[in-house]
Amino acid sequence: MSNRLPPAWAKHLKTQPSAKAAPPKTAAPKAQPTPGPSRARADDMLLRQALELQKAERLPEAEELCLRVLAHTPNHPLAFYILGTLGIGYDNEKALRYFARAVGEEPRNPYYHLSLGETYLKLSEFTPAIRHIQQALALKPDLVEALCALGDAYNSFDKGELALPLFEKALEIDRDHPLALIGLPSALTGLGRMDEAAVHLKESIERRISVPTAYNALVHTRKFTEEPPELAAILKELRDMGHESEGAAALHHAAGKVLNDLRRYKEAMDHFKQGNQARDQKFDLENYRRWVDATIETFTPELVASLAAHGNPSEVPVFIVGMPRSGTTLTEQICASHPEVHGAGELSKLRRIANGLGLKDGSDANIAKSVATITPELTKTLASEHLVYLRERAPHALRIVDKMPHNFELIGLIGILFPNARIIHCRRDAIDNCISCFVLQFSEAHNYSADLETLGLYYREYDRLIRHWSKVLPGRIFENQYETLIEDQEEQSRRLIDYLGLPWDDACLRFFDRDGSVNTFSRWQVRQPIYKSSVKRWKNYESEIRPLIEALGDLAEV
Repeated sequence: MSNRLPPAWAKHLKTQPSAKAAPPKTAAPKAQPTPGPSRARADDMLLRQALELQKAERLPEAEELCLRVLAHTPNHPLAFYILGTLGIGYDNEKALRYFARAVGEEPRNPYYHLSLGETYLKLSEFTPAIRHIQQALALKPDLVEALCALGDAYNSFDKGELALPLFEKALEIDRDHPLALIGLPSALTGLGRMDEAAVHLKESIERRISVPTAYNALVHTRKFTEEPPELAAILKELRDMGHESEGAAALHHAAGKVLNDLRRYKEAMDHFKQGNQARDQKFDLENYRRWVDATIETFTPELVASLAAHGNPSEVPVFIVGMPRSGTTLTEQICASHPEVHGAGELSKLRRIANGLGLKDGSDANIAKSVATITPELTKTLASEHLVYLRERAPHALRIVDKMPHNFELIGLIGILFPNARIIHCRRDAIDNCISCFVLQFSEAHNYSADLETLGLYYREYDRLIRHWSKVLPGRIFENQYETLIEDQEEQSRRLIDYLGLPWDDACLRFFDRDGSVNTFSRWQVRQPIYKSSVKRWKNYESEIRPLIEALGDLAEV
């Protein structure tokens, strides 16, 4: 949840700041014309209260106060802005609309452009994200948050080299800014420059800035063969117990990663479990099952075939799907090493389309009713717009890869919009796959992975849905088994490139030499030649993971 308002928001309000209000630091947004001084003061007081409610996570009450302001002072930009902050991470589409209205009312406010750009970035809309963040910098060149946001945007847009000078400039302005101190090594890591990243992360730790995040990133820059001094330091941080839940989770996962490298598996699993418990995340499995039921019932072979007749015939889109940690990044790197293929990374555009249609995963929405709104004209429009979106990344590539793993939930929609798209499904040994998810500090979007039993039951729903899609699109989905790829890299890579309809290129065997950014948890691994140590990795933890194995049932190959 972001609380950020322009640092000088209080100056815009006419009343005296409350005890909790942020102190003014810079020139504030211009005041808006109002019916009179008393109305302006009333608006300002309501917006102060809205901010305090936002900080207390009392979002509906904060929203109500902002709407009250807009009821008698239409188009109040600060009210729009606060409403936008309420949507971040909860309803990014709503946040986008409100930030856009704030920008429309006060186009020379850099903070409004920055927040609009950052929200576009969360939705993988890189072109408008970059445009608005650049506008924020044009209005306020020393805005560190905007420099870092632009760096993040370039990083996500596979332009990591452009990100580095932005983070460096941010550090020149404020050498202690946490976004810059963590952003620079993150960009370096994405480019495979692990040693340089480690230097910056150690500096952040020494200066006691974003310590848990820095330790977690640091231990992922290398594989440990002997105990490093960082392990004792991480354990000391945990004993001090001065970190909030996210920080404690990051430290536990960092300790677990080091201990796993050292083959101290029982200790490692203990930390992974504590890390997941620290975040106290819950997943509504029953709701998700109902959603899978409805999806299977609605997306029949007949329905998809009838709607696909109006889809876009382009062969450019390639979708790599599967559970996280099933080999999707490795598969993308192999494909993207081909000179005619562009790897676009994990794009949330298709999910945004699905949500707009009412197909949001885990929701109680009537999926059949939502699908009924997909007319031939809408199908053509959505597919055409999505193709333009992909082409922004690589105008001349024959194939453009979107490797968002959870698009496995949207294969029916892919089949409708792009009847000639390639769909590569990555599958891995079920227990190995689940363990690889459990030991990482995923975002809240993956909270199914925080509990071993829930994770196993979720995997069964994933498997059920994938089996349905194979019946809906028989022969269309390339099944890429991780263990097969590891065992015979060249043969499986040749099959992949042949499936893409492209001639073989030996560059695909040296995927680890490929330029460009990698921004997933696999970014260290995919810079190395293929290794086999991750196959049947779960046996190291067998006595610790019985709830997972039992939940997987017949999908667990023991």
